[in-house]
Amino acid sequence: MSVYENYPRPQLVRDSFFSLDGRWAVVLSDENGIKTEYTISVPFSPETEASRLEKDGLPAPCFTLRPHCFMRYSKKVDFPDSVDFSKEKLLIHFGAVDYRALVYIDGILVKEHIGGYLPFSVESDKKSFLLEVSVQDPTDTQKIIRGKQVLNGKGIWYQGQSGIWQSVWMEKVPLNHIQSIDLSPSLTGFSLCVNTEKDCSVTVEMENTGIQKTFESNKSVFIEIPSPHLWSPEDPYLYYFSVKTDTDTVRSYAALRTFCVKNASLYLNDKKYFCHGLLDQGYWKEGLYTPLSVSQMKQDILFAKRLGFNTLRKHIKVEPLIWYHLCDSMGMLVWQDMVSGGGSYNTFFHSAPLFLGSFLSDTKEKNKRRLGGEEASYQTLFLESAVQTIRHLKNCPSIALWSVFNEGWGQFDSSKVAKILEKEDSSRVMDYTSGWHDQGEGLFKSVHIYFRKYRFRKDRLGRCVILSEFGGYGLDLTKSDGKTFTYRKLKSREDLTKAIVRLYRKQIIPAKEKGLAACIYTQISDVLQETNGLISFDRKTVKVIEAEIRAVSLSLLTNQHK
Repeated sequence: MSVYENYPRPQLVRDSFFSLDGRWAVVLSDENGIKTEYTISVPFSPETEASRLEKDGLPAPCFTLRPHCFMRYSKKVDFPDSVDFSKEKLLIHFGAVDYRALVYIDGILVKEHIGGYLPFSVESDKKSFLLEVSVQDPTDTQKIIRGKQVLNGKGIWYQGQSGIWQSVWMEKVPLNHIQSIDLSPSLTGFSLCVNTEKDCSVTVEMENTGIQKTFESNKSVFIEIPSPHLWSPEDPYLYYFSVKTDTDTVRSYAALRTFCVKNASLYLNDKKYFCHGLLDQGYWKEGLYTPLSVSQMKQDILFAKRLGFNTLRKHIKVEPLIWYHLCDSMGMLVWQDMVSGGGSYNTFFHSAPLFLGSFLSDTKEKNKRRLGGEEASYQTLFLESAVQTIRHLKNCPSIALWSVFNEGWGQFDSSKVAKILEKEDSSRVMDYTSGWHDQGEGLFKSVHIYFRKYRFRKDRLGRCVILSEFGGYGLDLTKSDGKTFTYRKLKSREDLTKAIVRLYRKQIIPAKEKGLAACIYTQISDVLQETNGLISFDRKTVKVIEAEIRAVSLSLLTNQHK
């Protein structure tokens, strides 16, 4: 495993790194103020098997953090002698904590962070200290950013989880350290800006190219690459480099590639490219939001590639940065959703387009209440979260498309919001409204089809047509009492495979020949009660005949670059 696969922030790697993952103490305070003490495995939520909760030294059942309850994590931190922490400033990084987190060092509040999907950091000047994190999570009882989490999961909505669910780690840095880098790739090289608090001299050294360049921090420069090697899912070539100042050194990587829409088609590196993808919710049986290991993340990507897919749509979730690095290095395009939320959704108003096509789907958003996006406080949260998501993930070469609103969930002023987000990143394409409640703007007519046959229709506005969700065929391996969910039930592995192959051959391949630019099948794995995955929730059973899915993928992607 390379250092980049084992580092929580693969595009800004330092030598002074120490993980705080592992056993923490946690105290649950219930609605009546009654406290219960546990130990927990970070970074796994208490709702998960992988949290390995213990009470009084014995295994304890998982618990759900209810909206009016609190958790307080604590861990005594001492610098290990084996790690060089001789530099001036200590940074403590939290990958993600759901939802409201208060961070204390030796009992003193040093940070409040709102939002369950993005990283944040605190500073300390101590060598030994008590680190505490107090957490509250309202899940779907408040109009917040929550993704697909609800207190009572059913159908396509999943059991909520809370607390620390991504890695906690430390690093020592000089006072004027490299805070971040900004990358903007092209087909001949990439622009690079190295951000520091105070301007200083920076030297970039490219591996295996002999390229070295010195310039000032906080200013963008272009690194031209002779005989450029372009990145694609079929050939995921990365350029690794180091960035050095007088006091700091980091390692990173970039890729040369471009994404755009031309003539109502998607283009990668100035060549027409069909995105053949899977919806990926990012849930695992043992850890729910949190995979058990880098290997577990890697196996999902390998599985998708083995079946002939070149794209994963990361659905209403932001993964740990290592997941995106794996897509970068293994060759998998990513369509990244913004995490939604808001108020409750009017079931009829939301679901009618599933059955009735365009009926009620073009609302001009006059009634935001029906979409759950009417409150100004939620709108502020959503926009701030979306902007930070783009800034957080912008350097990842594999991300090809940002999806702003999905099926109207928490939707408001979609055209206005998307135009703000496009200013944050003009190097990728953006799907304003995936599924329905389209406002007639942007590059895409983005369609979801589950209960009807799909027949390709050109967009009346001349936009690129993408089938951003479809399929959802299910095979229930749980032997449950019928409370599982899927869009169409099949009885056997053979029946499921035949149905999927028929769907592609009768509907998707003809649609591509008429102009369809991309398709995203639902979905890569089962999730809790949802049984429409190509592989089981525990990843132990492949539910389709791989060779037949791979063959239909090859048929779909024949003449890919013509």
